[in-house]
Amino acid sequence: MKFNKLTIAAAVSAAFVTGAVYAQAARDYISIVGSSTVYPFATTVAEQFGKTSKFKTPKVESTGTGGGLKLFCSGVGVQYPDIANASRRITATEVDTCAQNGVKDIAEVVIGYDGIVIASARKDKPLNLTREQIYKAIAKDVPKDGKLVPNPYKRWNDIAPWLPAEDIVFYGPASNHGTRDVLVELVMNPSCERLPEIKAITDEKMKKAACAAVREDGPFIEVAENYTVAMQKLLAAPHSVGVLTFSFLEQNGDKIQGATIDGQSPTLANIASTKYPLSRPLFFYVKKAHVGVIPGIKEYVAEFTSDKAIGQDGYLEDKGLIPVPDAKRKEERAKALNLENVNLSVAP
Repeated sequence: MKFNKLTIAAAVSAAFVTGAVYAQAARDYISIVGSSTVYPFATTVAEQFGKTSKFKTPKVESTGTGGGLKLFCSGVGVQYPDIANASRRITATEVDTCAQNGVKDIAEVVIGYDGIVIASARKDKPLNLTREQIYKAIAKDVPKDGKLVPNPYKRWNDIAPWLPAEDIVFYGPASNHGTRDVLVELVMNPSCERLPEIKAITDEKMKKAACAAVREDGPFIEVAENYTVAMQKLLAAPHSVGVLTFSFLEQNGDKIQGATIDGQSPTLANIASTKYPLSRPLFFYVKKAHVGVIPGIKEYVAEFTSDKAIGQDGYLEDKGLIPVPDAKRKEERAKALNLENVNLSVAP
């Protein structure tokens, strides 16, 4: 029996399609990766979703925002995650990486607010800090006598005489955490960019790198693990501080307290109104190419953005999520349900 080239090509194509369909059918649950900040919220929604819908409980992994988006952007197919949680907005570079790997349509979902907290043990004296003081405590290089020098500050009262006469021991997020990016955006950059020594740098890449660099001489200690580990470390080291989240503070208020920053306390009201200077929105991103292939993605988005989950008195408020104001929440829910593509030119 003879076969021409077209017949062979058709057979190969049919086999490939059959294999692809089989592979797609091999995963019948939603795969979610990303932010350790969003993780407890996503886990709660996943459990609720599994109990109340016809779909399986999604698998949620805490990989850090940067690590999660890297996995998310690696490609289309059942071997790649469907959703990435993020404690900061996806960047243009990450969107480009996604596109290069075939992930061209990405929906952005805003779920609420959280605040970065500079936490200390409940037994320690409460701290009242400014962003500039935090910057001076953790920056690699700081201004002195008109030039940038390696950070000389060893104790808090080296920065300001009214601060504690204690060694600076600062547990901060490692570079794989979205919280690290937000720390740079909300603390390091505003304090650094107005310095004459930084303004004198004409190379924008050098300027950006200078503002984002944290010290490596001991006082700043990177924590690559989750917030539980960061809390354990600061509780074990007297007079130390650590970068946690408001939601984590809410769950562990018997052990830790949050510093006042620029005169504002990390309270639900101050974060929701963005008066607290370290407030931030939280996100997750949906790979639209997987919608209709992996069962339940649209329904999961609907559950997560429902008023019963993220609204006032929603079940995620008990976990520490701060609701978006009503009008904005309705607007964001409509975008989420329509799976609108992320638009980085519009503020979240």
